[in-house]
Amino acid sequence: MTLPAALTSAFRDALTFWLPCACAGCGAPDENLCDGCRADLAPRPSWREAAPDLGVVCGLRFEGVAARVVRAFKEEGRTALARDLAPALTAALAASIPPGARITTVPSSRAAFRRRGYRPVEVLARRAGCRPERLLRLRRAPADQRGLGGRARRENVRGAFAARVPLRGPVVIVDDVITTGATLAEAARALRAAGATDVRAVALAYTPRRRRSEAEAEVIST
Repeated sequence: MTLPAALTSAFRDALTFWLPCACAGCGAPDENLCDGCRADLAPRPSWREAAPDLGVVCGLRFEGVAARVVRAFKEEGRTALARDLAPALTAALAASIPPGARITTVPSSRAAFRRRGYRPVEVLARRAGCRPERLLRLRRAPADQRGLGGRARRENVRGAFAARVPLRGPVVIVDDVITTGATLAEAARALRAAGATDVRAVALAYTPRRRRSEAEAEVIST
């Protein structure tokens, strides 16, 4: 861990000690996550399409309690919540990993790592029982995707990733939240360009597209 990251972690731990705790899902006092909100994080894997040649298995819907808990985990430094989010990612991975697959994550930008002091997707993946490898690197840092439509997101991440090493065989990409799937599709393109075959993707959660039928997401039996 770098010195800035270590200082960030120490400051976060100090705040956790001195400030009162509240449930990340509903705000109930004196609990990191209450039983009711933990029940709302029960895995419900579903399939989404990131690109015509890339499907994504997601463990949760990014809304309500799940969205608040994911934001607290990613943006408020509440890394202990990874324990409660991990079962959803574990269920999605169980539906996705082919034999012999290597697992990697969508890389964080240096700015995001400096701000947080940790890499949320890697923390989640390890908590879900994986040993992710850093097979991808950022060739450039894309602009913030928030507020962009599907086409703009695809253009924003075009050429953003490259593989660190030549690859072969199956690879599973892990991400936290999928909106349009543009980031995962571009990561898959970079892995295939390096020789990976049977590239698949998994996300902790997906953002529901309100204009589409709820029947579009096929629930996967686990």
